Amino acid sequence: MQRFVIVRVLHAVIALFAVSIIVFALARISGDPLDTLLDIDATEEDFARVSAYWGLDQPLHLQYLRYLGNIFTGNFGESIRWQGRSALELLMERVPATLELAFLSLLISAMLALPIGVLVAVKKDTGIDYLGKLFALLGQSIPSFWLGLILMWVFAVQLGLLPTSGRGSIFPNVAEGSFKHLILPAITLGWFQVAALMRLIRSSMLEVLDTEYVKLARIKGIPEWKVVWKHCLRNAMIAPLTYFGLILGGLMTGSVVTETVFTWPGVGLLAIDALRARDFQVVQSVVVFFAAIYILSNLIVDVLYAYLDPRIRYTH
Repeated sequence: MQRFVIVRVLHAVIALFAVSIIVFALARISGDPLDTLLDIDATEEDFARVSAYWGLDQPLHLQYLRYLGNIFTGNFGESIRWQGRSALELLMERVPATLELAFLSLLISAMLALPIGVLVAVKKDTGIDYLGKLFALLGQSIPSFWLGLILMWVFAVQLGLLPTSGRGSIFPNVAEGSFKHLILPAITLGWFQVAALMRLIRSSMLEVLDTEYVKLARIKGIPEWKVVWKHCLRNAMIAPLTYFGLILGGLMTGSVVTETVFTWPGVGLLAIDALRARDFQVVQSVVVFFAAIYILSNLIVDVLYAYLDPRIRYTH
């Protein structure tokens, strides 16, 4: 087990290193930030001064080594667009909003996917099963931005039940503040995961329902609900439980589109604003943050799965 964990940690470090190279390269080929910082009538001396201040006059390999060293200290430099503020400060300011959205989406995914997945597995090859398959197909094929716009048009514009954008405030009334603003973005962000998790639970349940000990439990006359919810679900949840780590990582990284549609002031919206301004420091901090979250989620899932199923650690 120890060797398995060490190998997985090394893989995670290599992946982060690769991400740092890709992020650095993409940021440099997207355009010159000096065009954003300086007016059109700026002189060559102005360009040289600002370029030296931001370290943009150094060779690329020195810029990268400086950037790599700053990653380990959390120093991504000052923002180009939001001058006077560090990129890390801006990132940490937006993280709570994104976590808030991701965790509510995760809760919605679990609450909907678990009963639906169990139901369609028990009702295999019936109308309910076919409806479940249709729901999974639509849930994984509808673009999140399109779903967000439809929900906004129906529940905010037509019915006037929910706000169209923003985060609101949790004071003085939670229901009228942050939570009310969270509903539509959370459903939009979690919709794909509901469908994916439902399919995983269904396939796991079908595998367990066909085992000998389940057939024996039915022969003994144990009530069907007890067979399903006590004996089957407990063993069928190994794969879905490990998938929750990937879901959380996916919700964090997938929040960019949803936050943009609903103007949710999280890390995703910060990334879009920084990209438009060609703010290298903020873009790099956001991408490294997202990559670290996703890689860490995968690492936790690998270790958890190996702990729950010893066969995994010996075959890898």
